[in-house]
Amino acid sequence: MLLPVFNSLEHYLEKRSSFCLDDFAAERESVLEILAAVRERGDEALKELTKRYEGAVLEGLQVSEAEIDAASAAVEPDLAEALREARRNIESYHRRQLLSSWWESGPGSLVGQRIRPLGPVGAYIPGGTAAYPSSVLMTVVPAKVAGVKEICLCTPPAADGTVHPLTLLAAREAGAGAVFKIGGAQAVAALAYGTESVPAVAKIVGPGNIYVTLAKRELYGRVGIDLLAGPSEIVVVADAGANPAYIAADLLSQAEHDILARPVLITDSAELARRVEQELKEQLSRLPRREIARRSLKEQGALLRLNNLTEAWRAVNELAPEHLELQVADPWRHLDAIENAGAVFIGPHTPEPVGDYWAGSNHVLPTGGTARYASPLGVADFIKRTSFVYYSEAALAGAAPQIEKLARAEGLEAHARAVAIRKENGDA
Repeated sequence: MLLPVFNSLEHYLEKRSSFCLDDFAAERESVLEILAAVRERGDEALKELTKRYEGAVLEGLQVSEAEIDAASAAVEPDLAEALREARRNIESYHRRQLLSSWWESGPGSLVGQRIRPLGPVGAYIPGGTAAYPSSVLMTVVPAKVAGVKEICLCTPPAADGTVHPLTLLAAREAGAGAVFKIGGAQAVAALAYGTESVPAVAKIVGPGNIYVTLAKRELYGRVGIDLLAGPSEIVVVADAGANPAYIAADLLSQAEHDILARPVLITDSAELARRVEQELKEQLSRLPRREIARRSLKEQGALLRLNNLTEAWRAVNELAPEHLELQVADPWRHLDAIENAGAVFIGPHTPEPVGDYWAGSNHVLPTGGTARYASPLGVADFIKRTSFVYYSEAALAGAAPQIEKLARAEGLEAHARAVAIRKENGDA
């Protein structure tokens, strides 16, 4: 069996392997050394580390406008237009997330909230020999919608010192500012500390490997971060009427990411489970990344054969998956049962890649069960809220007794006195 079989959620939770950043002690030591080097030696350290890890010898760290022009011209026109339409979809979706400042008045008082965009933001985009233009769009476009004025992007170069043309075209289309040829933990360090070339930012967003994630954890507090991403996850809930070929393809779409990716099928149909297993074997043989996907299925995957869909929703809410697909009859009537999921894909014709690339919803999602309290990356990640409060003399006089009582109930006499002194001086 490619997918290990479990007959209860409890059995699966007992047996599944855990992913914990604390288990990566050796990697953390490497990250700490990198952070110290960048903090102390800036651009010089960044160039040394880029040569060590990417094999690229760089004179300058920033991608030039000429390089971006050449890259944009090199992308096949139909692909470039697909990228632009994806950007438009993402922008339209995220514009609906905008928040407004507000004021509310009472007798002699005003309270309110002001919404402002963050200062400089840094986006980390995986790279090297691969290209992830979708991650550029998903990180930069919501920041632009939020009103962030300065967005810089870091991505590792190939060994020849170039950045993939698709990444550069996406950066231009999304509205990023400077693009830097820096990868790994050293990119996170550069964005957090600032160097001669790289500006220090207020927040760092975007996916990365274990070194990037550990660096973000170490530097959280000095800068804001979006999330600490773990391995990719998908849970497919399917009934007897679902298409086993679709399910297998969707499980494999996540399994090919990484040997630690978690593909999980939940079903109440033994016959469907058998047919999905057969499809997995057939489709796996045709995948370029089949060995990665095979290990993901066997070592991290699971088939939960439950008695009914009511049990399935309980399992979903306990697992709080990054991606959840509903391949069941009339999926709409089950939506209220789903409390914890990063993104929900409804019906047989909405595979998870629709969200990765096209629909407009964000694909930077909470992993590792954090969808119990965390949300997809969005406009709210790029704004800050400031509270405003005004009380007149009369308004303070009316509220003073209650404020003093509450402060003294907490044992904070100086808080009470800050109100009382205004009455004693005749100001309240």
